[in-house]
Amino acid sequence: MATELSEATQPPVAPDGPAWLARVRGEVQKAVIGQDTLIERLLTALLADGHVLLEGMPGLAKTLLIRSLGTAMGFDFERIQFTPDLLPSDLMGTMVFQPHDGQFKAHLGPVFANLVLADEINRAPAKVQSGLLEAMQERQVTLGDESHQLPRPFLVMATQNPIEQEGTYPLPEAQIDRFLFKLICDYPSESEERDMLERWGQLTQQPELEAVSSAGELMALRARVDAVHVSEAVQHYLLALVRETRRRAQNTTEDTQVLSYGASPRASLALLQAGRALAWLRGRDHLSPDLIQELVPDSLRHRLALTYDAEAEEITVDDVLDEILTGTAVPNLVGTPAS
Repeated sequence: MATELSEATQPPVAPDGPAWLARVRGEVQKAVIGQDTLIERLLTALLADGHVLLEGMPGLAKTLLIRSLGTAMGFDFERIQFTPDLLPSDLMGTMVFQPHDGQFKAHLGPVFANLVLADEINRAPAKVQSGLLEAMQERQVTLGDESHQLPRPFLVMATQNPIEQEGTYPLPEAQIDRFLFKLICDYPSESEERDMLERWGQLTQQPELEAVSSAGELMALRARVDAVHVSEAVQHYLLALVRETRRRAQNTTEDTQVLSYGASPRASLALLQAGRALAWLRGRDHLSPDLIQELVPDSLRHRLALTYDAEAEEITVDDVLDEILTGTAVPNLVGTPAS
């Protein structure tokens, strides 16, 4: 006769999106006050298996946010401080000679972690950035004549300061395009900054966080994200937005050409994957146009280049994306919010 499983041996119940978001965000916000949307975007990137570039002024807790997320997720976490004298081997590893047998053995670098914080990524020269390309795209590192697979999941979250120019190197377009999102970290509100003073003004230590999720749970949740339905109409809408950026870059008949090049096909995939992940986090079983609109700035702002004339007129990439969103027809789907 079959016996009933005890409570301790019951299989864990997979959480729904809003419950998982609340659990992880609640733990992260023990160390970081506010930033609800930013944390949601970082978790969206984790679910979509995408890297993130986080840009903001100094002192906005960018590093603390990513470190806290790694702790809350229970990840194997590594922080790498990028500097002008950094070498690819400092990041990826190198072959080390073994005197006892006369052989070379691979010594794996700090990039072999679930979550890698590339702090001030634009301070490293091109040879380091090119070495990071293979890891970000192929999820592997080649040392000598052997390729080593990176752990799963593997994500790079990089920070950069938008105002500091001395000792920095612009990231190559090929690497920029491999980031799922470019997120802007803004100043906290007055109430949030007051909460910081009240909570930590008299303390010299940050609170200790606990792991409330795991790499295994994240990999399992990605299967649920893949099940989010995307209609043909939403796919056409997504492609129309991306292709409009290319049309504007190729159109030389307008008085002022604002884009020198548009978004790549990788942008279309990024919007689709991120849209599914965000829909699941919001508790939806389908991707709707309003979520695509919400994700367009974060998914595309780093994939477009302004012309010299546009920069001279102080036009921003976000201004161009706002125009594209306003001018592109939105499909009106039954049961789907439309704007």
